[in-house]
Amino acid sequence: MRPLTFSKMDFSQSNLFGYIEDLQELTIIERPVRRSLKTPEEIERLTVDEELSDIERAVYLLSSGQDIQGTSVVANLPVLMRQNPAETLRRVLPKIREVLHVAGVEMQLTAAVSFLTVLQEESVSIHTYSHSFLHIILQNLEHRDAGVSNAWLETLLAVIEALPKETVRHEILNPLVSKAQLAQTLQSRLVSCKIMGKVANKFEAHIIKREVLPLVKSLCQDVEYEVRTCMCRQLEHIARGIGTELTKTVVLPELVELARDEGSSVRLAAFETLVNLLDMFDADDRSQTVLPLVKSFCEKSFKADESILVSLSFHLGKLCNGLYGIFTPEQHLRFLEFYKKLSTLGLQQENGHNDNQLQLQTLEQEKKYISVRKNCAYNFPAMMVFVDPKNFHLELYSIFFCLCHDPEVPVRYTMAISFFEVAKLLNSDVHTIHKELVTLLQDESLEVLDALVGHLPEILELMANRGENNGSESKLLSIPDLIPALTTAEQRAATSLKWRTHEKLLQKYACLPHIISSDQIYYRFLHRMLTIILTNNVLPVQKAAARTLCIYLRYNRKQEQRHEVIQKLIEQLGQGKSYWNRLRFLDTCEFIMELFSKSFFCKYFFLPVLELTHDPVANVRMKLCYLLPKVKSTLKIPTDKHLLQQLELCIRKLLCQEKDKDVLTIVKRTVLELDRMEISVDAEQLEKEKQQTEGRSTNINDKMFEKKRRDSKASSVLAKSINLSVPGSSSGTSAGKEEKKSKLVRSQSFSTQALHPKYSNIDKCPNKSSATGYTSSVSGMGKSCMLSFSDDSFRTHSTGSSGNAAFLSSSSSRNLFNSADQKNSGNKESQSRRMSIKNRKSNS
Repeated sequence: MRPLTFSKMDFSQSNLFGYIEDLQELTIIERPVRRSLKTPEEIERLTVDEELSDIERAVYLLSSGQDIQGTSVVANLPVLMRQNPAETLRRVLPKIREVLHVAGVEMQLTAAVSFLTVLQEESVSIHTYSHSFLHIILQNLEHRDAGVSNAWLETLLAVIEALPKETVRHEILNPLVSKAQLAQTLQSRLVSCKIMGKVANKFEAHIIKREVLPLVKSLCQDVEYEVRTCMCRQLEHIARGIGTELTKTVVLPELVELARDEGSSVRLAAFETLVNLLDMFDADDRSQTVLPLVKSFCEKSFKADESILVSLSFHLGKLCNGLYGIFTPEQHLRFLEFYKKLSTLGLQQENGHNDNQLQLQTLEQEKKYISVRKNCAYNFPAMMVFVDPKNFHLELYSIFFCLCHDPEVPVRYTMAISFFEVAKLLNSDVHTIHKELVTLLQDESLEVLDALVGHLPEILELMANRGENNGSESKLLSIPDLIPALTTAEQRAATSLKWRTHEKLLQKYACLPHIISSDQIYYRFLHRMLTIILTNNVLPVQKAAARTLCIYLRYNRKQEQRHEVIQKLIEQLGQGKSYWNRLRFLDTCEFIMELFSKSFFCKYFFLPVLELTHDPVANVRMKLCYLLPKVKSTLKIPTDKHLLQQLELCIRKLLCQEKDKDVLTIVKRTVLELDRMEISVDAEQLEKEKQQTEGRSTNINDKMFEKKRRDSKASSVLAKSINLSVPGSSSGTSAGKEEKKSKLVRSQSFSTQALHPKYSNIDKCPNKSSATGYTSSVSGMGKSCMLSFSDDSFRTHSTGSSGNAAFLSSSSSRNLFNSADQKNSGNKESQSRRMSIKNRKSNS
């Protein structure tokens, strides 16, 4: 359609008709939209009274509603069964049964799924289910639409597993006799085949022999190849049900006959069933019956339809190992050569020519050949077991090389998945596939890389522990291209749009400290992880890189390198200009708390984390609040009591100064959580401090006792002089007043010196209500030493779990006592001087 331009329009006759055609095209485009709209009458018909209950509404919609409304009720049947099973069975289910007779395909498919859901949820007993639902399932089993019939069949097969034997026998098995007759429809006979395969595991062998096997033989000889194929695929289930003896006498002859059937699909089904039943046949049956059939099948496979080759290549590993004990050396070599031929099917040889000089292959043939080579890659570990891993390099390495370098991605993808199994089987010879590992790591397809990375740590560990190099350094130093391949793989994943592959790769690279040296990780991988955290835009990728970086740091024993990385984390992430980087710093700190010791985190990251309480971005402060409980759990008392004070101060500032409502709500919630936490106690450090405190208090008590003794002597001498010179009444009054003054000064000195200078302005908080609320909520926080501020006093709180830990240091308390004693002694000296002056005046 030509674009409509209205700036310069030519209204000549020829152009006018062009514009009209464009407008007509626009009208056609809009027409479906108009048709999808509902008219007022249609809306009226779709409207239902809101006051109706769920059961009443379901009955109403099934009775008089439209098809889409009825389908909605059927889809909602499991919910109704959970809410009110009795009423649903009494009123709703009969209506559904009526509607299904004339229902369309959509409602039929919905009903089959709903019935299966009711069974799986066990909303009613199995007896009630079989009484209410089973007949509806059986009635709709032979629906004219094949999709609907298959849906009801899947539901019935699931029901058979749960039904009791007698119900299955009377309701399902007995009607099969008539439905499996040749006079019945093709669909009915196909359904009978699948039901017989299912019921074979429900009954004893003699019942199956008497009631099921005659029908099985009849259906195996049906005139329609679809029925023979379907019945042939059910013979495996029947054989498992009847046991080895009946399988040998009844099932095996039928399989031999079906393997020679004129229909290729029947022969294919017979071959696959034989392979799956190899464990049920004895050595004579395998050598005399199964092996000739398999050889004939393999010889004819290249001449017949390529679809047989696809199936043969898929089952070849199981087949070779199942018949391993009866192979002669010649047969063993023949099957190995057959596998090699399939592994390169459709590929040109090194000389540039095709094996059989075939002409250009069709696209369908190429697809089948790719499927064959993919199946060969899938069976490669099984073929290694077949030839013995010791012979890998001689017999299979060339095929392994070809499959790893196959031009088609599905083949290399399957090889990448199988790589770990191959490495395990090679054991000490795993060094022989080093180059192929590098090749797959450098594969141009990210699908191949994703498949290989799934077991990359295990593969690298096998190579490191069992490789040729047994020196003290990394055992992977013998592979010069491995580290470049790992870095190239990561960079290719980083530049793609498949961030999940990149995330998975970074997670798996966390294994490298066990594989390569610390210097190699530091120079080739660690800084790359930091770059990803700083520059990548995908959050899961950034978190994966952060965790892997923390693991690299954990295993790095060089202090200079450690300090450099820690400094970069703090400066570039924690103090970064982008708030996104600061958020990632908190994620990284969370990983550090998980992987490192508590003391390591407290030493390097505790204070940088608390600095983010002043962050200008609310999201950063909010994330920090969520992290604070984990941060507090790293503390130990009394070793980290100064950090605990910093944590409490930061929380107080958040409560007082936070303006964002969401952040403030989280802060209050975090305070309650912190209040319930218990801080771990360092018993050894606590005992040392207790001993030091007791020593100091002993010294202080001795000094105080000596002072009091001297003061008491001086006061006794003074009292004698006073009694001689001053009347008793006046001296007693003045002494009492002076003593009260001394007590007042002493109490003022205690109150002024007790408050630490750092917290002297805590009551100047602009939001007094917040501060008061925090005080009440955290006064007993963590059952450890917490500060509680009020307008009049400063108090310390402690509980039994935190011992004698307190925020007042022993030195401050010692200064406090000394100041009080000095003021006491000063008051007493001034008092004696004043009284002596008064005595002299009275004498004069």
